[in-house]
Amino acid sequence: MTTTSTTTAPPSRPDRAKAGKPRKSDRARAEARLGWLLAGPAFVVMLAVTAYPILQAVYESLFRNRLTAPGDRAFIGLGNYGVILTDSLFWKSLAVTTGIMVITVVIEVVLGFALALVMHRAVKRLRGLLRTAILVPYGIITVVSAFAWFYAFSIDSGYVNSWFSWLPGIDQDLNWFAHMGTSLFVIIASEVWKTTPFISLLLLAGLAQVPGDLEEAAQVDGATSWQRMKRVVLPNMKAAIMVAVLFRALDAFRIFDNVFIMTNGANNTEVLSLLAYRTSIGRLEIGLGSAISVLLFVCVIIICFIAIKVFKVDLAGARGER
Repeated sequence: MTTTSTTTAPPSRPDRAKAGKPRKSDRARAEARLGWLLAGPAFVVMLAVTAYPILQAVYESLFRNRLTAPGDRAFIGLGNYGVILTDSLFWKSLAVTTGIMVITVVIEVVLGFALALVMHRAVKRLRGLLRTAILVPYGIITVVSAFAWFYAFSIDSGYVNSWFSWLPGIDQDLNWFAHMGTSLFVIIASEVWKTTPFISLLLLAGLAQVPGDLEEAAQVDGATSWQRMKRVVLPNMKAAIMVAVLFRALDAFRIFDNVFIMTNGANNTEVLSLLAYRTSIGRLEIGLGSAISVLLFVCVIIICFIAIKVFKVDLAGARGER
């Protein structure tokens, strides 16, 4: 008795690659196409508006160009970058800028998430009122907000010292803008007060995307509030948290108004944007100022790269499409 065995040939390598590679659904492709159609015109306009200043700054950074000595203009390549990167003032400004960015983003994400939870779980009749009240600080112009905080903490016209003199370390003669620590405290507090509503709205949108049935299932299984928050809510909000952190980090890294109005860089509070302004406008060093602006832009790109790598958000998977 003879037996015959049939063997199935293994799929070819192209078939294997095709089988292992996830394919986008028709809905995902349609959404991507619609997204490009809607965002394409705005992207082209923004690129046209921002590309020229960026390229002009890169071009000017390669020249020794001082407006007080127009005849001394000369091409020096990366010489301006060498001067800046070997100057301790640049690294101090970078450290102050990074510190302000990290502290403000951390505080704002925590407070913004708390406000988002309050708005998300509030009674429907009160949601509109809460959102309007929370948005009031964000609607104030940054310069106006900075002046308000400056006068509130001023030793001459401020009311903070008299109101909070009962706290240890605060008295009528405390000059908040005479020391680095207290100056940065006021600057960071003003930033947190104004931009936390922006973070709360972004996180509120993320909370709205968390499936309610998953929370109910976790509650039925006996999960505590913290476990539901850690295992259900936060993982489903990862994309919203990344967007909030990224947008706010980029905005905080370019801080200028508050520092310029409150301290003008005194007491070691100078940030990169203010350093670029003082170099270009104050000293009329267009080449050095342009180089600082380019380095600031490079730092922003690095922040974007780090944020995307840290969060590792799969936007296609977040909406259930491949």
